[in-house]
Amino acid sequence: MRKVSLHTYQGPAGLRLGEAPEPVAGPGELVVRTEAAGVTLPVLKVLRGHGEVPLPHTPGGDLVGRVTAVGAGVEGYRVGDRVGGVAFEGLYADLVAVPAALVAPVPEQVPAPEALATVRGGVVALAALRAGHLAPGESVLVTAAAGGVGHLAVQVAKALGAGRVVAAAGSPDKADFLRELGADEVVGYDALDRAGPVDLAVDGVGGEVAQRAVGALVPFGRLVVNSGAGGTLDAGALLRGMHTAVGLSMAQLARLRPELIERYRAELWEMLDAGRLRPRCVVLPLARTDRAVALLEDRANRGKVVLVP
Repeated sequence: MRKVSLHTYQGPAGLRLGEAPEPVAGPGELVVRTEAAGVTLPVLKVLRGHGEVPLPHTPGGDLVGRVTAVGAGVEGYRVGDRVGGVAFEGLYADLVAVPAALVAPVPEQVPAPEALATVRGGVVALAALRAGHLAPGESVLVTAAAGGVGHLAVQVAKALGAGRVVAAAGSPDKADFLRELGADEVVGYDALDRAGPVDLAVDGVGGEVAQRAVGALVPFGRLVVNSGAGGTLDAGALLRGMHTAVGLSMAQLARLRPELIERYRAELWEMLDAGRLRPRCVVLPLARTDRAVALLEDRANRGKVVLVP
């Protein structure tokens, strides 16, 4: 089978497409024939040497595909089932071994790229808005709004009845894309303090942007941080505004409240079926994994970056 691996820590230039043995389903695992694989921000750190994984290495991430083999001890899945979920490694390949506990059924009628965007990015977006207790009629600020999670958060906020959605992005040339998604206003990161007042801010950038998002909140406003970039928040600013800050870790949510993940997925499939959710994807072939990663690294994507073998 074909597989893309990282051979040198040179970012996209270190990726190579080659042949590899087909994976075997170990205990508790499924082997999935990939229909679509996602390129996510954590991959960028791996490609630049953070974590120093042994080379050659193929990163992990989200995928949608069909089960071709079922490992010992796995119940509820059979060959031919369509699933979506997460693989820890070996993602950029025709066949991928995944823990059965990290996948869920995917509707047959949903095209693979759209299904992939919904399976992971959609769940993060909905989980963030639920963690922020968005109520109908309230206003929402979404940062990283043109990305895989952010562009869905804009739409989900509208679907949940938000009265005003402000989309924030790092480049002004993304404004038309964001308005097409339903954003009422579009701002740059340098103007977040003028984006308010909003009841809820969902931040996918971190660092200084998260702090600026606090400045856009109404008194008693809420901030949900779902970025892995880190950073600090000024406790004084939180105190003065009586603001609430909530951290969202999908790994922890899946471990501690897996029933919420299932509920969110079901809700998203309903939104998708009703036409209230329109995932946008940049689709590239497996052979152009380097280009897909470069798009993400340059923050030039509009929506989810997807590889289709």
